[in-house]
Amino acid sequence: MAQNTPQSAELAQLLRTGPFHLALRSALTVRGLALTRVQHKLAQRGITIGVTSLSYWQQGARRPQRPESLRAVRALEEVLDLPAHSLHRLLVPEGSARPEAERPLARSYRSLVAPAAALQHLFAELETPVDGGLHTVGHHERVAIGPGRELLARESLQVVRAHRDGVDRYVAIHRGEAGCETSGVRVRAAENCRLGRVRGHSETGVVVAELLFDARLRAGDTHVFGYVFEDGSGAPSTEYLRGFTFAGGQYVLQVRFDEAALPVRCRRFAQTSAGAPRSGQQELTLSGRHRAVHLVEQGVRPGILGIAWDWG
Repeated sequence: MAQNTPQSAELAQLLRTGPFHLALRSALTVRGLALTRVQHKLAQRGITIGVTSLSYWQQGARRPQRPESLRAVRALEEVLDLPAHSLHRLLVPEGSARPEAERPLARSYRSLVAPAAALQHLFAELETPVDGGLHTVGHHERVAIGPGRELLARESLQVVRAHRDGVDRYVAIHRGEAGCETSGVRVRAAENCRLGRVRGHSETGVVVAELLFDARLRAGDTHVFGYVFEDGSGAPSTEYLRGFTFAGGQYVLQVRFDEAALPVRCRRFAQTSAGAPRSGQQELTLSGRHRAVHLVEQGVRPGILGIAWDWG
């Protein structure tokens, strides 16, 4: 992956998040190798496999599972000049003896969200599993802080990939500041989705919103959609953070302040869990014209990312 092209960037992303068949297809495209050529190179390494099987693998019609197939996958990594274990780990996670579902490494939401019990209750009301079958591959989020230092709104443009068949919705989570009036939080479906059920937990200020897609996604499909939470209630805001249960993907966070309420200091931070110490702190300079700060994380790890600020 020496060349920095859109195709190589997509390959690097797919090697982190999967699914296997899309990562294999992307690697074949980037390397420019026909399946017959790949078959020949595998044969030189003592691996006998048909072109039809290779074609099925890259289409997702079949999945390498037998020991001899997994040995072929390891050889494919050499043929396609990929990092060791990069394809294999999408099929057999480290320490596992058998393939599992094609989804990136994950962390329990309980370790990332402080009011985990409240969130679990809201998910139960929506009859939604914690793993909704989607993982994020790109997320651009814009947060607006109002003249009273309040969290006015946050707007998201999100790209997700399904790691199982039949997914047709995403549940977005909003947590307001102390004193948030959940009944007054407005949710808007901005593009490529429709607003479904909305539920709030007034004691913790948590609101969950069901965003419905017009079609069911198959494993490996991507979907781009946008949505907005409008709040404006609660105590003055001093930070904005987001928890990531899955590894991989790019995250961009921009916080913009009203000219009547500018912070004296801003910094980005990371946490491995909700109660863990903050690390990776870095000062951020507030732009004069746009009154905003931002962070960009190219390869998100399970955990928490955010921006905090101090008022004068």
